[in-house]
Amino acid sequence: MARETPAGDLRLADLTKRFGTRTAVDALDLTIPQGSFFALLGASGCGKTTTLRMIAGLEQPTSGQVLLGDRDIGRLRPHQRPVNTVFQSYALFPHLDVFENVAFGLRRRGIRSVDDEVNRMLSLVQLDGYGSRRPAELSGGQQQRVALVRALVNRPQVLLLDEPLGALDLKLRRQMQIELKRIQTEVGITFVHVTHDQEEAMTMADTVAVMNAGRIEQLGAPADLYEFPATAFVANFLGQSNLLAGVATGVSAGDVAVTAHGARFSVPVGRARADHGPVQLGVRPEKLQLVGSAAQVPVGHQHVAGVVTDASYVGVSTQYLLRTGWGAELSVFVANSGTSTRVAVGEAAVAHWDPRHAFLLPASS
Repeated sequence: MARETPAGDLRLADLTKRFGTRTAVDALDLTIPQGSFFALLGASGCGKTTTLRMIAGLEQPTSGQVLLGDRDIGRLRPHQRPVNTVFQSYALFPHLDVFENVAFGLRRRGIRSVDDEVNRMLSLVQLDGYGSRRPAELSGGQQQRVALVRALVNRPQVLLLDEPLGALDLKLRRQMQIELKRIQTEVGITFVHVTHDQEEAMTMADTVAVMNAGRIEQLGAPADLYEFPATAFVANFLGQSNLLAGVATGVSAGDVAVTAHGARFSVPVGRARADHGPVQLGVRPEKLQLVGSAAQVPVGHQHVAGVVTDASYVGVSTQYLLRTGWGAELSVFVANSGTSTRVAVGEAAVAHWDPRHAFLLPASS
């Protein structure tokens, strides 16, 4: 779906929103590249929906600017902005059929011949032949698709998605994640997607911004954020992480030496965000393996001994908790590939990992 004029990047410049004494969005500076699928990810109350509402014009900033290319759209009313929003509730008109729901925006703009455009949009979301049905006759996923193309048919330069899949069941939500990404790639419009679901953000977005307390903790490609988080918050919000409190004692032969709970570890310099002082050594649960004794640990791997306190079979993996000698519990996800032996609760075991899969954070993060 071609645009008449290029939109340009969406830029938020020093964007701030206060509600009384509470700061919901705190001096946000952010550039969302034109044509990208961008996700704002965070827990409830982090400021992501307020940010979206300021882009849409549904909330006025306390200070700062909303720019599209070189144009300041922050002073425009919502209906004047080249922006449309898809909400979790879909907000379809129940008294109109699917065709008229999609055609609504075109008719409001005074366009008389809408058939070709509406039918093309319904085809885009694989709803050919559904035009005469009412919203109540559709499944949740089909309603979500109608809401999507009703927004797209007006050719916005930016499409805002506010938790659009939240009302769907798990299987349908995963199908729609793939579908939304396909549609975004096909139409080439900038999508800004707000969600608290980390899997949803990582599945669809080119770039993810993790928000916390009105600020962005980290911004980047999903794989980069997951593999090398910048803070403990990101490490534990985007998936799970085992974090060992320790002290970094400097760099030697390309590794940062770490002492933690009486044991010595190391992390490659390229995986470390600190090399001196209090730190947190992080390892993702799926990067760990379990063996019966330290003698079975591969050469070059590092390890922690303990006792298995829980084992949960979840299909693709078995998720273990290993209580260490100092009382902390490590999560270990072992793939059910048929090559590993299951460990029983109460058994002694050793968790080991390749130091190239670990990361190091300053303790203050």
